[in-house]
Parts: sequence; C-alpha cells; structure tokens
Amino acid sequence: MSDTDDILAQDIRKLQTEVRRLNNHRFMRIHNSTLTLVWFQFLRGLAFGLGTVIGASALVSVLVVLLSQVEVIPIIGDYATQIIREIEGGAEANPSERR
Repeated sequence: MSDTDDILAQDIRKLQTEVRRLNNHRFMRIHNSTLTLVWFQFLRGLAFGLGTVIGASALVSVLVVLLSQVEVIPIIGDYATQIIREIEGGAEANPSERR
C-alpha cells in the first residue's frame, strides 16, 4: 500500500507543478482579468468585422470584373449584364421599394 501512496504523491506533485506552470502562462494572465478579456474580445471582434468587410468588397469587385468580361458569351452574357446592372443600381433603388 505504501508504493501506491508514493506513486500517488508523486503524481499529485507533478500535477501541481503543471498547474503552476500553466497559471504562469501569458494566456492565463491575460484572461485572468475580466476587463482585459473584454478588451481583447472587443479588438478581436473589430478585426474580424473589418476583415470580413474588406474580403467581401474584394470578392464582389473581382466578381464584377469577371462578369463584365463574360459579355462575349451570348447566353451567359445576358445574365452577367443583368447582374452587373443590379449590383450597380443597388444603391439607386426606387423610393417606392423602400419600406
């Protein structure tokens, strides 16, 4: 029974050492304070939102450029022209359609 107690005591010491090491880690120190955590998550959300807007803008602009080149193909060209008109005219929507 003494051997199992010694092994258990050694395991507990190892666990204590690891917990101490993890608590001293930079990630835990940053997230230990509620104010720091809120500030970090706020900045993370701003970066995510900004990246989403920039990425979507780049994707739409590339799509418009590609669709404007497709006018040569007869069947797809009509659809592409209609989509481009919708995108360009989206800001100039009829006041009667707004609610």
